[in-house]
Amino acid sequence: MLEEIKRHVMDVAKRAQDEGMCKHKSGNFSQRDPETGYIVVTPSGVDRKDLQVRDMVVMDLDGNVIENPTGLKPTSEAMMHIVIYKERPDVMAVAHTHSMYATTFAVLNKPVPAVVYEMFNLNAKKGRIPVAPYGRPGTKELAESVVDCVHESDGFLLQAHGSVAVDEKDIEGAYLKVSYVEELSELYYHTLSVNGGKEPPVLPAEELQKWSYPKEIHFQKEK
Repeated sequence: MLEEIKRHVMDVAKRAQDEGMCKHKSGNFSQRDPETGYIVVTPSGVDRKDLQVRDMVVMDLDGNVIENPTGLKPTSEAMMHIVIYKERPDVMAVAHTHSMYATTFAVLNKPVPAVVYEMFNLNAKKGRIPVAPYGRPGTKELAESVVDCVHESDGFLLQAHGSVAVDEKDIEGAYLKVSYVEELSELYYHTLSVNGGKEPPVLPAEELQKWSYPKEIHFQKEK
C-alpha cells in the first residue's frame, strides 16, 4: 500500500541522517496520500541506515495504524503530524528535524527573523520563524502546541526540541523548507556572533510577500 510514497519518505529520512539534520534516530517524516487521506510516517526508534520501505507505517487521521508489515510502531510524534494535517488541509508532507542551529534557537525560545530574503520560501506571515511553546515529546500537549505556528509559517521551531516544516506538495518540499529553517538559523547565529550579540537589521514581513518571477524575462511561444 502506498509504496511510492513510502519510498519517498524513507529516502528523505535517510538523507536527513546523512546530512546531519537528524542524529541518533531523532526526527520524523510523513506524507499524505491525496486519494485515501492516509499518511505514511517513519517508524519509531530505527536507525535510518537500516530503514527499509516495508518498515514505513500507514495511518489514518484518527491515529489508527492501517499497515505496519514489520510490526514497527509509528513515530511517537505521529499525533503532531496528524494535528498539522487537520489544521492545514493544504499540507501534504511534514518534516521534523533536530538540526543544530535551529535547535539552538528552539532551546532559547527565540524566533529567527528574516535576516536574508530566503525567508520568503517559508511563507512566514510575520517575517520570522516562530517558536511553538514547550510540550513533552509524544504528548497531546506537544501536538496541540503547533497549531498557531503552522498557521503563521511553513517552518517553525519547537521550544527545547527542534524544527518542523510543511509543504503543500511532497516530503521533498518539506525537507527543503526545514533545511531553509536550519540555514536561516545558522546565518542568524553567525550574524549575532559577529555583531557582538546585537540584533541585525531584518527584512519586514511585507517585503517578503512581494517576490515574483521577473516580468522582464520572456519565453517564446510554441509554434
